[in-house]
This record gives sequence, structure tokens and C-alpha cells, in this order.
Amino acid sequence: MLRATLSAAILAGAFFVAPAKANNVNPWQQCGLGAMVFPDNGTAAAISNVIWDLGTTAVSSNVSSQETCEGADVKTAQFIQQTFPVLEQEIAQGEGEYVAAMLKVRGCEATAHADIVSAIRNDYADKQATDAQALYSIVESQVTSQFAASCSVI
Repeated sequence: MLRATLSAAILAGAFFVAPAKANNVNPWQQCGLGAMVFPDNGTAAAISNVIWDLGTTAVSSNVSSQETCEGADVKTAQFIQQTFPVLEQEIAQGEGEYVAAMLKVRGCEATAHADIVSAIRNDYADKQATDAQALYSIVESQVTSQFAASCSVI
């Protein structure tokens, strides 16, 4: 248990960086090689990024698209990409260290975590999401709409 706690804390710390500006970006569509090849077609960019390396380069890209590939939303996408199997389990359970770390990375207040996880869990089941990009879309949708007051949109 202590090992899992330390791992979650290390992962959260590795991805939590205070961004310089606000943005609403889908890193799978607006970052990485896909965005460079298909700058005006987010769907094609996302498909390209996922085919190339499952979107790993896109969500970690700060070189190719510096203006758009920064901020809490991109850090959240990175965290989701790298911890997806554990996040999926914890969302199914309704709680967990990694899901709490994900929400902390996104800038959500701890007092709102239970409600946010519940909303994410419902959306995840309703949409039958099965990958990191789908989970990211659900998280961003919740934290920028229903829970905007509890989560920073930096």
C-alpha cells in the first residue's frame, strides 16, 4: 500500500507543472506528429498520432507545438496515457490514489474528487470508453463544465 501511495505521488509530482497560460487543447488532435502533418484536421491528426505510437508522442510533445502543448490539460493527458490501466480500475471502483492524483494534476479541489469521479465513472460507462483518449475527453468535459468551479482551467 505504501509503495502504491509513493508511486502515485511520484507520478503526480512528475507531471504537475504550473503552466504559463490557459488553453483548451486535445493533445491527440493538436500536438505531436499528427498535428504537424494534419494541422487543419483534428480527426486525421488523432488517428495519425494513435497509429504512430498510440498517442504517446502527441501527449508528451512540447517541441513541435510549444504554444498549444502545455498546461494542466496536457499534463492530465500525459498522466492518463501513462497510467491508463490503473485509472480504469480505480474509476470502476469509484476511488483510488491514481485517480486522485489525476484530478490533482488537473487542478481539482480534493473536496470535489468524489463527485467528479462519480460523474466520470457514469460517463465512462455510458460512452463505453476503452482507451486513454476517450477517458481524457470525459475528464476534460467534466472538469470544464459541471466541475469548472472546483477545477482550475489552467
